[in-house]
Formats: sequence, C-alpha cells, structure tokens
Amino acid sequence: METLSCQAGVIYEFNKTNKPVKKVASGTTIEIETYDCFQNQIQSADTVVTEIDWNQINPATGPIYVEGAMPGDVLKVKIEKLEIGGQGVMVVGPDLGVMGHRITEMESKIIPIKNGKAIFNDLELPLNPMIGVIGVAPEGDGVNCGTPGAHGGNMDNKMVAEGATLYFPVFAEGALFGLGDFHAAMGDGEISVSGIEVPGKATVKLDVLKGVSLKHPMLETDEVFTQIVSADTLDEACKLATEEMIDRLIDKTGLRLSEVTMLMSAVGQAEICQVVDPLITARFVIPKWLLRQLDVQLI
Repeated sequence: METLSCQAGVIYEFNKTNKPVKKVASGTTIEIETYDCFQNQIQSADTVVTEIDWNQINPATGPIYVEGAMPGDVLKVKIEKLEIGGQGVMVVGPDLGVMGHRITEMESKIIPIKNGKAIFNDLELPLNPMIGVIGVAPEGDGVNCGTPGAHGGNMDNKMVAEGATLYFPVFAEGALFGLGDFHAAMGDGEISVSGIEVPGKATVKLDVLKGVSLKHPMLETDEVFTQIVSADTLDEACKLATEEMIDRLIDKTGLRLSEVTMLMSAVGQAEICQVVDPLITARFVIPKWLLRQLDVQLI
C-alpha cells in the first residue's frame, strides 16, 4: 500500500498550480498522515493561542496527482480506514463561530482521547472520527483550506467518516487531491468553529470515473446518498443541495418534477454540515432503500 506523510508536503489552499507531492494510478489505496488543523501547534494548556502561527491553519496533506483524472471527470474517494491521535484540542474566541460575539478572549482546551471516548472535564463524550478538509483543486483561482466549495475543501461534514465514499468533480488535470483537519468528534454546525481537532491517518482508495458529471461533491454510505453544497448562506446551500439532488433523480428516473419533489418532501432530509466557515455547507440526504425501489444508481 502507498503511504504519504504530512512531512512530505502540505497545502494551505487548493489550487491547480500546486505541485504534486505524489503521483498515483487510478485504483490506488494510500495511507495519508495529517496534522491537526493547527498544524499540531497546541500541545498543552500552557500554549498561548494568540501566539501560534495563524498562517499554518487547516493544512491538507498533498496534493496527490491521480493519473488519468481530467477536467469533467469525477474522483471517487473511498475512506477505508480513519485513525486519530490520542489527544485533541478545541478553541473559542472573539468573533469565531456562532457565539463569538459573546466571547471576549481566545481560549483553548486539551481533550484527551482515552478508551474510545473524548474526555471533557469529567465527561466522557462519544467519538465520531471524521475528516473536515478533503477535496481537489478548484476550477478557477485557488481556495484556502479553510473555505469549502464545489471542489470540496473545508466542508466539515460529520458524514465524511470511515466507510463513506465521496465523489468530487475534477477541475484540473490529476485532480490534485488532499485532506486534513480531522476531528475526534464534531456536531452538525461545528458551532464554536472547531470540533475536537486531532492529527491522524486516513486510508483511502482513489478512482477516476469517466462519463460521470457533478457540479458539487456527493457522498455515499451503506444507508444513504447525499448531495453536498456550500454557499454564502444556509438557505442558499440547503436550496441548492435539494435542487441538485432532485434534478439528478429526475434525470435517472424519468419521473416528473412534481412527483420527485413530493417524494423528497416525504423521505429526504435537508441537514446542516457547518455554519461557521466563509461559506456555509449543507447536505440533502436520501435513503438507499428508496433508490433500490426506484432501481436507480445516482453515480
């Protein structure tokens, strides 16, 4: 199996001009090591958060050039295994997240990971390890790793977890894939602007799909299929994710707009990924049992 360490190279923006740190063939399985979103700068409660290097935020390991990937293709990313470190960190601060207007000082908190739990004071919190930043080079100018978009990026979607498969539209030759910003646990919304930030390793399989088109990333699990969209507002992100899913179902099933709209109102779920990044991310989720009854494949 191929491996890639974070020491081999990280990016702070997804950009088609980034020089690849590794080239792999389509169908390759690779283990990718990551820093946490602060590039491992906060290791104890003694660290002064305001004194860390804020230019080293949200590093993504990569980029990886996937041979055969060309603009108009789709990059399929199967998350086969996700490992996290033994300690996480969270932060709050002025003007950060939903409550930043009421918080007056930067503060960090070290969160030990023990016996399959995150230890917050005397509380044991369940883990849901997931990847915050994952994507490919965007179509136009570079996009910093703190911002999501049609290329993926900082989507902070808690469904980007072990066992999930993501599909990204390819905008640049080789796709230029990267990932980082792991969380030991994160709730929908990521309301403080951080989950439990941890370093880790992800084992992923990368496949180039020809003859498939996407506008924004999609995600698949054993139970559901989801459309992910990032936009200026939550309203816009929810509406676009819903409309793109409905249009895809119309195309695949031949059902009328009115019928698919009623179906999605009955069994579809409009859900929040995050509400604290420069663009807001939402997902529209449909159950696979419905797709089986309709006898359709979305990808």
